[in-house]
Amino acid sequence: MLLLATAPLTYLQAIVIGIAQGVTELFPISSLGHSVLLPELLGWDRLVTGQSADESFYLAFLVGLHVATAIALLVFFWQDWVMVIVGFFTSIRRRRIESPAERMAWLLVLGTIPVGVVGLLFEHNLRTIFAKPAAAAIFLTINGLILLAGERLRRRAEVRKLVLSHGHHTDQGDDVSRDLDTLELKEGVFVGSAQVLALFAGISRSGATMVAGLLRGLDHEDAMRLSFMLATPIILAAGVYKLPDLLGHNGDDIRGQVLIGSIAAGIAAYISVRFLQRYFRTSTLTPFGIYCLVVGIAMTVYTSV
Repeated sequence: MLLLATAPLTYLQAIVIGIAQGVTELFPISSLGHSVLLPELLGWDRLVTGQSADESFYLAFLVGLHVATAIALLVFFWQDWVMVIVGFFTSIRRRRIESPAERMAWLLVLGTIPVGVVGLLFEHNLRTIFAKPAAAAIFLTINGLILLAGERLRRRAEVRKLVLSHGHHTDQGDDVSRDLDTLELKEGVFVGSAQVLALFAGISRSGATMVAGLLRGLDHEDAMRLSFMLATPIILAAGVYKLPDLLGHNGDDIRGQVLIGSIAAGIAAYISVRFLQRYFRTSTLTPFGIYCLVVGIAMTVYTSV
């Protein structure tokens, strides 16, 4: 009982934040932003204090949640990953890219490098400076603007393509989106680089990369698939890289909570990706953009009074 009394994180908090992490990592509304804002809103002051500390038990807790989310993505997309891994080694053996799986493998490799380098160099500084409720609220508002702007720019591009298509009497009909297999490697770097924005608490990784994919002409379903495939290795690698924080003194007294929170996060992430795959077949980022604007502005006011 003494352990529970002195633990900096309760099991209830672990479950609540775990579910929130699993949902918001995949919904384009920023998991890091919500993991900063939720404790502030619920009055969990000890978690708020731990967010931007140099030695943070809260960061150690989030490491476990991120690994669980990445595992959920691996489970959901396991067939894609088998093809991608086989394609990667096949392309190396042949020294050329021939199949869609080989192209996807190199899109993921090249798209992961920018955020990997920037994350290693600046993640700690960005977290200690910006992982605070007031900053997260502002960046969540910016995230909403990014999502809405991405949809607006995509609609303009669709109109231009339709005009050109009809003007030249092509038989493409109204299908103005590109197939994912046509994405060039340099475009993969562009989409993957958008993940750098997610180092700021409040900017969504999936939202930024989906917008980047939409701007390259992908439809929402393909943009989502590329976004989640790009996110999986970087989330998993970041979790494994930070694992010593959880195994060290920062993880003292919270490892049980990490396990329970991670189970909650993994289940929530799997359900979320199943929902989003169906959702983006017919729907857009606009509702998420409006949500981020409303919550971001409201939390900006809340944290400033």
